[in-house]
Amino acid sequence: MPITSIILAGGKSSRLGSEKALEQISGKSLVELTIDCLSPISQAIIVATSQELINPFKAAQLKAKVILDLYPGKGVLGGVYTGLASADTYYSLIVGCDMPFLNRDLLLYLINSAPGFDAVAPEINGMIEPLHAIYSKDCLISIRQLLDQGELSVSKLFSLVNTKYVSQGEIDEFDSEHLSFFNINTQDDLKRARSIISYNASLAQM
Repeated sequence: MPITSIILAGGKSSRLGSEKALEQISGKSLVELTIDCLSPISQAIIVATSQELINPFKAAQLKAKVILDLYPGKGVLGGVYTGLASADTYYSLIVGCDMPFLNRDLLLYLINSAPGFDAVAPEINGMIEPLHAIYSKDCLISIRQLLDQGELSVSKLFSLVNTKYVSQGEIDEFDSEHLSFFNINTQDDLKRARSIISYNASLAQM
């Protein structure tokens, strides 16, 4: 099924102390690692970002279309709207720029679960993962209504549209450690990510 992958990279990185999307792991920025992971399963890739980051991203010559957030300061929901409005495909996969361990098989499972639904979202321990989810263009009207009301909760969106929730058991078949949902917010998170990648690289050489 044709899919657009949308990477949200416009949030503040106050806890990290630097722009997380541009942090390097194994010689590539986090946003580049995300693009590399998504390219084989995507018809197109869009990076939705802020005014502050649009020029650095364009200068990096990313293998993706870089667009400016239509709703700056409106969090994930504003970024989701921006990406969906710019996508050419009916369905889009939306992830954060700070998730270095995305599991392509799990992402394909979500994509293949989408027909017949407006959205597909993983649910782990009662928590929904909005930045590892599938959205259709039919979500745009509901998102716009929420934004106009000042409501920024993505969970609220899922309650308004026909959403398929992917259970923890389904997720465990592809990613039992749930590393897919690990995101980088602090320097400790960044150190852990580098350590995991270094460890996996060492195993691959054995």
